[in-house]
Amino acid sequence: MSESTVSNKFDELPPNAKKQAQDFVDFLYQRYVRSKEKKKTQPTSISDSSFFGMWKDREDMKDSTEWVRKVRKSQWPNQ
Repeated sequence: MSESTVSNKFDELPPNAKKQAQDFVDFLYQRYVRSKEKKKTQPTSISDSSFFGMWKDREDMKDSTEWVRKVRKSQWPNQ
């Protein structure tokens, strides 16, 4: 089927069917085109991420367990 035939048939569809067709094309794109793009990239270490260690200088978070306790107490004082 040629692109013009598909386009002509698409133009004749009601709005709801056009939306469904667009969603299906997006699904196919994600499945076949985007998956190829993702396979090309090499996996990286999480320690290479820009957010890794972003709170390393926070003195209040040196002991993460204690920090969580304090936050929970401040949010739920009756517990």
